[in-house]
Amino acid sequence: MDCIVSSSTILIRSYLTPVRSLSSAASVSVKPLSSAQVASFSANSHILSFRSGGKRTRKLLANASRSAIRCGGIKEIGESEFSSTVLESDRPVLVEFVATWCGPCKLIYPAMESLSQEYGDRLTIVKIDHDANPKLIADFKVYGLPHFILFKDGKEVPGSRREGAITKAKLKEYIDGLLNTISVS
Repeated sequence: MDCIVSSSTILIRSYLTPVRSLSSAASVSVKPLSSAQVASFSANSHILSFRSGGKRTRKLLANASRSAIRCGGIKEIGESEFSSTVLESDRPVLVEFVATWCGPCKLIYPAMESLSQEYGDRLTIVKIDHDANPKLIADFKVYGLPHFILFKDGKEVPGSRREGAITKAKLKEYIDGLLNTISVS
């Protein structure tokens, strides 16, 4: 599944999958684009426009260039949000450390999206960009990507670290085993 990331992206083409949602107050849901449709995002004018058969629909997005955009149920957080999102959470949080250049991270992305929806009521799953958050990478000694750590009650669950790409079935086993260990039903 493709997703728009807040950056200086100028042109986005997605013929196979939809853009899911924005994490800011303004949110736009979009259906998959056909090969005749082009989606372009202008970070300067904050306008998301879709062209289909000569007709143009524009939606004004307030502060779109500063907004972190998320796909599905996985939210990308940074150092400033780590404490409130992970350490102060009332339910377990699985943190996935990823990078845009990481092939295995891209490989497991669909499985992680699916699992975030499946465990949505029992577990929060968040992503942390390796390159944008060097302090968190150093603090948690993340040496390989993707890297998973489960937190409960503001603390890392012992034995919860996992590194590398694995299948959806193995990810599910890993998460189920951790949730059973910490008695979350």
